[in-house]
Amino acid sequence: MIALTVALAVLVGVSLGLLGGGGSILLVPLLTYVAGLPAKDAIAVSLLVVAVTSAVAAISHARAGRVQWRTALLFGSAGIVGAYAGGLLSHLVPGTVLLIAFAAVMVAAGLAMLRGRRECPAGHRIPVAKAIGQGAAVGMLTGLLGAGGGFLVVPALALLGGLAMPAAIGTSLVVIAMNCVAGLAGHLSGAALDWRLAGVVTAAAVVGALLGSRLAARIDPDSLRAGFGWFVLLMASLILAEEVDPALGLTTAGLTAVAAAMWLGCRTDVYCPIRTLLHRTSAAAVR
Repeated sequence: MIALTVALAVLVGVSLGLLGGGGSILLVPLLTYVAGLPAKDAIAVSLLVVAVTSAVAAISHARAGRVQWRTALLFGSAGIVGAYAGGLLSHLVPGTVLLIAFAAVMVAAGLAMLRGRRECPAGHRIPVAKAIGQGAAVGMLTGLLGAGGGFLVVPALALLGGLAMPAAIGTSLVVIAMNCVAGLAGHLSGAALDWRLAGVVTAAAVVGALLGSRLAARIDPDSLRAGFGWFVLLMASLILAEEVDPALGLTTAGLTAVAAAMWLGCRTDVYCPIRTLLHRTSAAAVR
C-alpha cells in the first residue's frame, strides 16, 4: 500500500503543478482510503505535503511570470488567520462530518469552474477589502478541511478576482502554501503526524509538481478549467460513496459521467443531445 500511495502521490503533484490545485482533493482520500490514516491525521499530513509541493510548483510559475504577488499576499495574509482558526476548530468536528463537508465544497467548486468566469479588462486588480474577505473565507475552509484550496483559491481568483487562468493557477500556489502552513499549525495540537509517510509522499508529490508546472503553459485555459471542474465532481462522488452510502456515490458519479459526456459531445460537435432536442422543438413549433 505504501508503494501505491507513493505512485499516486506523483499524480497528486502533477495535478497541483498543472492545475494550481487538486493536491488536497486527491491527498485526503488517498491517505484515508489507501494509506489507512484516520481522517483528521490524513488532513494534517495532507496540509504538510501540499504546503511543500505547492511552494515548489510556485517557483516555476513565478519564473514564467504567472504569479501576481500583490494578490497572493493579500489573499494569503488573510488566509493564514482563517486557516489557523480552521485547524483549531477541526478538533471539535467528527472526521466523517469533515469528509462529507469536504465533498460538498468540492461539488460547489466544480460547478463554479464549469460555469466559467466573467471577462475582465487587462490589468484588472482585486479590491483590497474583497481580497481580504475572500482570502479569510478560503483559509478557514483550508484549515478546517485540509483542502489545500486549489479548487477554492483558483475559482476565487479566476471567477471573482478576474485573473486569467494561468495567473490564477500560479498565484493560487503561493496562497495555498501560506494557508497550508497556518492550517497545519492549528492541527498539530491534536493530530498525530506520520513524519515518515509525510516525507515519502512529499518527495513523490514534488517530482510530479515540477512536471505539472512545465505542462501548465501548453494547455488551453478553458479546457483546463473545465477538465478541473469535472475532475472535482468525480472525486466528490468517491467521498460520498465512502462516507454516506455507496448508492449515492455511484448515482452521483453516473450522473456526472453522463453530463460530462454530453458536455464533451456539444463542445466537439460530435453529438449534442441538448442542441438536437432544441432543434426538434423549434421544428415542431414551426409546423
